[in-house]
Amino acid sequence: MNETSNTTTLPEGHPVWVYFQENDIIHTLLEELAAANPVIDLQQYTNIFNQLHTIEKRFARKENQLFPFLEKKGWVGPSQGMWSFHDNLREQFRMLRQNIDAKEYDKIKTNTPFLINGIYRLMQVEETVLFPNALDILTEEDWITMRKGEEEIGWMLPQPPTPFPVQEYIHPSEDFTKREMSFSLENTSHYDEGYMTVEQVNLLFKTMPLDLTYVDENDKVIFYNRGEERVFPRSAGIIGREVKFCHPPKSVGTVLKILNEFRKGTKNESSFWINFKERLIYIRYFAVRDAEKNYKGVIEMSQDITDIKKIEGEKRLLDWD
Repeated sequence: MNETSNTTTLPEGHPVWVYFQENDIIHTLLEELAAANPVIDLQQYTNIFNQLHTIEKRFARKENQLFPFLEKKGWVGPSQGMWSFHDNLREQFRMLRQNIDAKEYDKIKTNTPFLINGIYRLMQVEETVLFPNALDILTEEDWITMRKGEEEIGWMLPQPPTPFPVQEYIHPSEDFTKREMSFSLENTSHYDEGYMTVEQVNLLFKTMPLDLTYVDENDKVIFYNRGEERVFPRSAGIIGREVKFCHPPKSVGTVLKILNEFRKGTKNESSFWINFKERLIYIRYFAVRDAEKNYKGVIEMSQDITDIKKIEGEKRLLDWD
């Protein structure tokens, strides 16, 4: 693979063209951040820092769009090496954010050059290795498909870039283009994004640490998941049953009010939390609507959050040993 490639003739809107448009913004912000004095004007420094932190969108596009396409072509280096580089920069952003919040001026001055130099090094690798090689490896169809997925992540640019190729925009949720997959599609169904077999769907619902119940637009229970440890008992007898008969009399009125407001479109979510068998249970109701906003029922979700509520600080390392 070549370490150089002509990126100056790329059509507007091409993913790599967009990355180079962002380069101009990043260079300007890095120069401004280096010149800013947090002791004299912390707010100015913070504003520049916040703008630079939108580089996270760039990282996310590379990790979730560009890298997967390169992996399919057999180049896994960026996924392994550059992703780690991103995480190092994320850690530097996090440290500086703490320094800013604590007004630790000496630490801000010490840590800022590490962030600036790290981003400069990353951009050099992008320009001399990543982008030229990606342009050699990937096809026009790859770039077009990639760009569609980028719409959901966003860019550092003040306005969305020129469409690529120039055509009517189709939102990713309405994009049903059949794509080449690296796994078998036999016996699978296509969901909003991705493919799964019935077995995989059942395993997904069974493994989720949540109780889910789906009540359709006619107030009939049509689904519940069979998790290993349910918060509330369920049995197959509730399938097809009117939801008002699935709750104790003292709570039926509340449930029916929720359904009525959901159906009218005045509300979309309702939450409760109760103590149940010495555990804190979080119960949420969500209105289900189709693309035309027509009411299609309600999802009831129950979750034991007793241990979650006790979480403090951070845990970033695996502690299995």
